[in-house]
Amino acid sequence: MAKFKLSHDGWMIVADGEKALFLRNEGDKKFPNLQVFRELEQENPPTREQGTDSPGRMDDSGPGHRSAVQETDWHKLAKKDFASGIAERLYKRAHKGEFDELIIIAPPMVLGELRKEFHQEVSNRIIGEIDKDLTNHPVDQIEELVLE
Repeated sequence: MAKFKLSHDGWMIVADGEKALFLRNEGDKKFPNLQVFRELEQENPPTREQGTDSPGRMDDSGPGHRSAVQETDWHKLAKKDFASGIAERLYKRAHKGEFDELIIIAPPMVLGELRKEFHQEVSNRIIGEIDKDLTNHPVDQIEELVLE
C-alpha cells in the first residue's frame, strides 16, 4: 500500500458507502497525528430488506412476449447517494479554503463514485488515493498504514 505525507491541517477521508470518517492531521508531515473531526453514517440495509416489489415485466416485440426487468439495487443506489453527499460536503469545505491536501481511502466502487462526483476544486487538492476499506480500523492503525 502506498504511503503519503500529509501536512498539518491536511485532511483524510476514509469511507465505505455507509460510513465516512473525516480526519485532520493535527501533527505535521514528520509526526502525523490524525484526529476524527466528523463522522457520517448512513443506515443501508441489503436490497432484499429495502425492496418490496418483485421484478417488473415489460412487453417485447412480438405477440405474447414479455421480459423480466431487473430489480433496482437500492443498496447500491444508497452507496452512490452517500458518496455524492461526501463529495458535496468536500466541495463546500474546499471552496471555503478549509483544507489544502486530501487523501481519499475507499473501496473501489465507492472511490469510483467519489471521483465522478468531485468538483475540480476538490480534485486539485487530492494528494493520494487508496482503494481499500479501512473504515473499521482504529485511527492509529490507519495512520500507520497510510502515512510515512
